[in-house]
Amino acid sequence: MHPISPLEQALHAARALVLADLAAGEVAAADVVSIVEESVVQRRWWVEQWPEGAEYVAGLVAQDVQDALLEAYGRWPLCPVCGSGDPHALDVEPELGADPHWVCHKAGVKVAAVGALRSATGGMSSS
Repeated sequence: MHPISPLEQALHAARALVLADLAAGEVAAADVVSIVEESVVQRRWWVEQWPEGAEYVAGLVAQDVQDALLEAYGRWPLCPVCGSGDPHALDVEPELGADPHWVCHKAGVKVAAVGALRSATGGMSSS
């Protein structure tokens, strides 16, 4: 058995983190999972060209999925921090960097790391 390359590890981790956030928002339907897979395929090529960018893949996949969902369904993920006003989506920061987080620019706060939205939204335990 061959060890998994760092590139593949980064891609698998990115897929898992974004799927966890989608599941937290209960939007991990089959067609949405296909969007994640499509992004991972595209980012595989990108990171093969620039291996040093492997640590940025999770944030990029999250942004790809967010952009695709905006076109197909609407804003995702909705901000769990701001209780009033128009519903708005969180943004990924840094746009190209390690340790990506979901951020609410309206409130000026980091909401959760990419992959940890369930903790920010209260997950299934919210009443």
